[in-house]
Amino acid sequence: MQDLFSPFKIKNLELKNRVVMPPMCQYSVEKKDGVANDWHYLHYVNRAIGGAGFIMIEMTDVEPDGRISDYDLGLWSDDQIPALAKIVEACHRYGAKVGIQIAHAGRKAEDAIVPVAPSAIPFDEKSKTPRALTTDEVKDMVEKFRKAVRRAVEAGFDSIEIHGAHGYLIHQFHSPLTNKREDEYGQDLTKFGREIIQAAKEEMPADMPLMMRISAKEYVEGGYGINESIEFARVYQEAGVDMFDVSSGGEGQIAAWGRPGTHVAYQVPLARQIKEALQIPVMAVGRLDDPHLANAIIGNEEADLIAVGRGMLRNPYWTLEAAKQLRKETTVPTQYLAGF
Repeated sequence: MQDLFSPFKIKNLELKNRVVMPPMCQYSVEKKDGVANDWHYLHYVNRAIGGAGFIMIEMTDVEPDGRISDYDLGLWSDDQIPALAKIVEACHRYGAKVGIQIAHAGRKAEDAIVPVAPSAIPFDEKSKTPRALTTDEVKDMVEKFRKAVRRAVEAGFDSIEIHGAHGYLIHQFHSPLTNKREDEYGQDLTKFGREIIQAAKEEMPADMPLMMRISAKEYVEGGYGINESIEFARVYQEAGVDMFDVSSGGEGQIAAWGRPGTHVAYQVPLARQIKEALQIPVMAVGRLDDPHLANAIIGNEEADLIAVGRGMLRNPYWTLEAAKQLRKETTVPTQYLAGF
């Protein structure tokens, strides 16, 4: 039987355990240039020292106006590669593998003067009305994703994750709530995401796994549910996705910190259904920071990896503490052995 501290392998990505630090925006870029700084270095490397098997760098955007805020990371320039490469090298030194989430915020780009989207529909009454991308601009956007993935590969990342969830640009294209286009990208709601996946695969080594975060349920009247997300995930799988990171929300999003419906492990059934329907590895996320719960999800084969977000924000050494609670073997830094 597998458990939270069993090794995991997909393609050439070999993890020492099933614990993932998921992508969580730090809003900590100092010069608005999208370049990682000392905060990002310390933040991620501490989780590697703390025992996480896989660390996913936060949402990193393909153009300046694709960021949620001007304080987010970017990969639209070669100048942004060295700082990320430094983080990857240090995390490797402490036994963690590292991925990066590539994205565009679309209509949720708060600091863009005029954000862009599939259609000119604002996120809510407080948000700016976006400009609908032309067909040529959509094709150009695919190329921006391609170039960002190319830079991520150059920086030495072990895996790439495409962000297709939480109401950001790819999600906006495959949701009928936000895509009212009449061109080819409106006639086929998965075309934009599919083309990005195909472009990413062309830039990645053949043995590097491509992951994709999806919202498996929208929680809003007229939004899609698990049956629809299985179908668009199937299209993305056929295009080249090797593993899904299964979240939810984004359009009429419920928050993950206690509103009705956000009980512990509330998204795990969604991950399990994607896994079973597509016979593909999945990552579960959402209030999974109890080690015994996380361990049970792996043991029950409901998911293959466990993303521990807020738990790891509170405690960089969550993984070491989980191993202690579960009485599992793991590597503790020599300097910290007295504590364990």
